[in-house]
Amino acid sequence: MNHLVGKDERMWAMIVHLSALIGFLIPFGHVLGPLLVWLFRREEGLYFQEHGKEAVNFSISVTIYAAVSSILLIVFIGLLLLIALFFFWIVFVVIAAVRANEGKSYRYPLTLRFIK
Repeated sequence: MNHLVGKDERMWAMIVHLSALIGFLIPFGHVLGPLLVWLFRREEGLYFQEHGKEAVNFSISVTIYAAVSSILLIVFIGLLLLIALFFFWIVFVVIAAVRANEGKSYRYPLTLRFIK
């Protein structure tokens, strides 16, 4: 994508990424936030569609990684993985939101692509 994307669509693309931060307030809000914003604004445009799918896929991936890390708490490495995953999640959500607002495409690293 390029900078020719409308201001409104860029704003909603940014919001779909940042809505994952609702997870600080609501259990599983990190998945529900992007999912609900994407579902309600799906018709916003192709640029928003791209960012919405990416945000939902990343949130689901982070949930899976957190579940595996939680299981690994038994062998103590899980705590380190959960801490690293937390910072990884925050940093990349913010990067994605900034890129979306700039009108640029963004692909999260280590993301399982469930929604194509």
